[in-house]
Amino acid sequence: MEELIQTIDSGDTAWILTASALVLFMTIPGLSFFYAGLVRKKNVLSVLMHCFVITCVMTILWLLYAYSGCFAEDGKVFGSAKYSILNGLGAKPHGNADTIPHELFFIFQMTFFIITPALMVGAFVERIKFSAVLWFTGLWALLVYVPACHTVWGGGLFGEMGVKDFAGGIVVHITAGVGALVACIVLGPRTGHPDTQMMPHNLPMTVAGTGMLWVGWFGFNGGSAVAADGSAAMAIVVTQISAATAALTWMFVEWFKHGKPSVLGIVTGSIAGLAAITPASGVVGPQGALIIGLASGFICWYASTAIKAKFGYDDSLDVFGVHGVGGLIGTLLLAFLGAKDALDGRGDFIAGPQFVVQLKAALAVGAYTLVVTWVILKAVDAMVGLRVDEQDENSGLDVSSHGESGYND
Repeated sequence: MEELIQTIDSGDTAWILTASALVLFMTIPGLSFFYAGLVRKKNVLSVLMHCFVITCVMTILWLLYAYSGCFAEDGKVFGSAKYSILNGLGAKPHGNADTIPHELFFIFQMTFFIITPALMVGAFVERIKFSAVLWFTGLWALLVYVPACHTVWGGGLFGEMGVKDFAGGIVVHITAGVGALVACIVLGPRTGHPDTQMMPHNLPMTVAGTGMLWVGWFGFNGGSAVAADGSAAMAIVVTQISAATAALTWMFVEWFKHGKPSVLGIVTGSIAGLAAITPASGVVGPQGALIIGLASGFICWYASTAIKAKFGYDDSLDVFGVHGVGGLIGTLLLAFLGAKDALDGRGDFIAGPQFVVQLKAALAVGAYTLVVTWVILKAVDAMVGLRVDEQDENSGLDVSSHGESGYND
């Protein structure tokens, strides 16, 4: 323990303390406001409630087992329970986090565990039972996020294969995106979809939430360096470039297609760029960030419009099209855009083999997420039911589920 204390760096500790606060800020209030502004006003409180309660539930699950399941370095798919309830935190934390207190690594990684299931909220808003949200997100976090995190970041199967996922393209965005797609299909579309227009009730709220997410993402990506160093600085630089490039790309595509640039389009594009740069933020430079931003801005727009329209699923707030597709773009492109010294200290990185590793891990985690998410949803449906009835849906979840109204006018 004495040796560990002597290795603690005050600069690294101060930065990861800040980054932890920034990433928590992404969920409440950032993601909460982003999603809440996009739904109809009769459901605004339900979305805020979903994000808030997920934050609380995930905190307890992280303490009881999930942290240990992710980062106890034994097991190919799940870690052991040796760190449960903060036992054994005198030991060195996982990976390169030896210059910060173990408790700080615990809390930083907890913020990722919180936001990942919260991202899925956007796919099933306005029609899901509150009890189903609790059961589904809790089980999903334990059975999907924990093995995904352990296999990629915690010393498990894909980490041993050499997969690169700096801040969560696979662990966060692909799992949340695929889980959201399965959830919206199993629940079915909102009543009236797609014939009835369901316009966002408060775009200024969504813009405010986007700003909070963008700023918080500096902690998300920059903090994943687990040090206050050049890697963290470059991660923040490329995060800014990718977000701005994707936002402009989405805006110009929409402007060309529909004759007007929309606020909804530019903010959604920025989130696509942020999601796509996440896995690559520690391994690409400014040029790579420009390419990832361009690719994600266009491809995520296409996935959220043409592909969704073709297949007819009601991914209400485009979680799969933005996060799932964006996470996959960054996960694959980093194999071609990453700096050699960042990807492999020996300098013998070859794009082709790395691409194969990236693709295998992304497909395997995506397929696992799809199957397990479907099983969890069917189980929750059998236990408590997934959807509110049509009358409650029409009256809005604020009143029917929580007995409150967001706007008493």
